[in-house]
Amino acid sequence: MTHILKIRNPRTGAYDYELAITAPEELSGVATRLRGHALEWEAAGADARATVLARWKDALLAERTNLIDALIVDTGRKRESIMEFDSAIGNIARWAERAPMLLTEAPSRDSIVRPMKLTAASTPLGLIAVISPWNFPMLLALIDAVPALAAGCTVIVKPSEVTPRFIEPLRRTIACVPELANVLHIVAGGAATGAAMIDVADAVCFTGSVATGRVIARHCAERLIPAFLELGGKDAAIVLDGVDIARTARAIAWGGLANAGQSCLSIERVLVEAPIFKSFSEALAAEANALELAYPSLDDGVIGPMIAERQAETISKQLDDAFTKGATALSGGKIENFGGGLWCKPTVLTNVTADMKIMTDETFGPVLPVMACRGQEHALQIANSTEFGLSGAVFGPRETADAVARLMDCGAISINDAALTAIVHDGEKQAFKHSGLGASRMGDSSIARFRRRRILIENPSLSNDPWWFQARP
Repeated sequence: MTHILKIRNPRTGAYDYELAITAPEELSGVATRLRGHALEWEAAGADARATVLARWKDALLAERTNLIDALIVDTGRKRESIMEFDSAIGNIARWAERAPMLLTEAPSRDSIVRPMKLTAASTPLGLIAVISPWNFPMLLALIDAVPALAAGCTVIVKPSEVTPRFIEPLRRTIACVPELANVLHIVAGGAATGAAMIDVADAVCFTGSVATGRVIARHCAERLIPAFLELGGKDAAIVLDGVDIARTARAIAWGGLANAGQSCLSIERVLVEAPIFKSFSEALAAEANALELAYPSLDDGVIGPMIAERQAETISKQLDDAFTKGATALSGGKIENFGGGLWCKPTVLTNVTADMKIMTDETFGPVLPVMACRGQEHALQIANSTEFGLSGAVFGPRETADAVARLMDCGAISINDAALTAIVHDGEKQAFKHSGLGASRMGDSSIARFRRRRILIENPSLSNDPWWFQARP
């Protein structure tokens, strides 16, 4: 029996697409098929795998229009969908170029402890399950899958059931490259399908909420398999006295409002030194008020709708809590229904306090609460006060900003800019606190996650070792 999910259009609210899901019981067969090609994929070598990835990139480019069109309908926004596709293509090109070099084993060396020879070696981790979210559907479906494939692993990917329209054109590109189709499979489904993937995998990559990440971590721990988790964020931007206020306001507006704030690395708290608080808040509100919704047409503005209906409910509750506790909106301030879609005009809040949900819980929407701070130490105290530690930003005189950035409890800090890890993918970083688990998915170490290290220890001497049992006289 085929199970069907009805999919909501974020611009209209209509359930206008049907998705045939992969039943959990089907995954065992999928895993068996992928494992059947694992040895030949690894034996092909890094250069051959890179060539396959390069051919896939060409197939993706041939489907560019169809994929972008699907992403636009999935998410209701245009500008970010084009950027998303181009970024995904760039990542494939980067791994096709760098993987052969990075996977070259180091030459043997002599041990510094004993007169032995050490030869490093590694083997692919196995079958990787990638469970990806709805905010950047294609990019985040591939951001772990591509280095895993380059490393010699086989991969099964489940994109979010909220944004699945791009799956069919993506599958067509995979079918164009038979060697890739043997080792990469895209499934469709919800939570049950994702849970079943964990049961057949050798490692799991998950991008999503802290709550779901905890469930997956426990599941992986029971199976004693690695879990690489990229979870929520509540990124703070610290604004120090002495900044260019106009430039900083524009940077933070982009960092917090791009993709309607629906990104784990969006700025969600703005902490401003008191002497410039008023002028900065006004400049940020002016930037927010100048941004139009992409409604009624995609090209009427740059702020798209709320992609997930459930997330709009979360934002609305956080705004209600903030206003009840005394917050003031300098722009926006509510979820609105236009044409059946759920929209939130770019929102700047002042008179916020550190205990408001808008300052402690992940918002995932176009909302920028701005709080005055007594100085650098106070700003750092507030910035580091949440359970999250994904990324952040500091604006100020270069040396001072650098010093403050080094005291933030998060993995990637943009200095005099915002959300740079969305653009710069070659800087290694890890998530702090509850924002994630495992090695960096950025930079060269991303590929090393998918290789299990081994060491060959050779004794070049044929003499008996002094620690062996002694022969009887």
